[in-house]
Amino acid sequence: MKEKNLLAELAAYLFSHSDEATGRTPSERELAEHFAVSRGQIREALAILEAMRIVERRAKSGIYIDTKQASVEAMALFARAGLPLDPIQIYETVELRKIHEIKAAELACSRATEENFERLREILKASEDRIAAGEGLAREDREFHLEIVRATKNSVFHNICSLYYMMGEQRLPIYFNDPERSVRSHAEHIQIYEALLRRDGNLAQALMSAHLQGAESYWKGLIEGGGAEPNSPALEPV
Repeated sequence: MKEKNLLAELAAYLFSHSDEATGRTPSERELAEHFAVSRGQIREALAILEAMRIVERRAKSGIYIDTKQASVEAMALFARAGLPLDPIQIYETVELRKIHEIKAAELACSRATEENFERLREILKASEDRIAAGEGLAREDREFHLEIVRATKNSVFHNICSLYYMMGEQRLPIYFNDPERSVRSHAEHIQIYEALLRRDGNLAQALMSAHLQGAESYWKGLIEGGGAEPNSPALEPV
């Protein structure tokens, strides 16, 4: 079993098989038997999950799961594994994403290359084609925003923002099920692109802030309303 698959599956298994009262999970031996891998592989995977603050290994006591202190990487792993996320953590993450992407727009104005602009033009053209076909912009929206972050030329910045989109990859298609939302988002993307092209950092930041305000309000509404839309899955994962 590949390491990434083992991590996600192990996290999901620990969450679903932990004691509700104490958080205690099956032992290393039981986990190794269940996944048909060595105890050494389980131990290595648990070490990574412990670093992510998903589990705590207590000497002579056992393994305990605690998602309250989970890292951003852990929350992305939860989303991929189909695990529920704390609504407050979701909103806080959306808020943090907004802060990061506004700054990314400013930095991209001074650092973006013609290669970045060409890629943004390709994404905008693909968005037009999607809208013409009556399809949502989940993929193009992610690519547009991450290309702006990539244009900052800061790989750590890009890695952090990529995690936010990993957390939302199951929810974005639902968000863009509304054709009007796709059309409006595409129009706002064009405005942001044009501000970047003019190297106008103040305008790019303002446009990005206004653009992301809609998404922030959407998530907040879901959380306050119980987390579900008609014909959509529950709030978790993001």
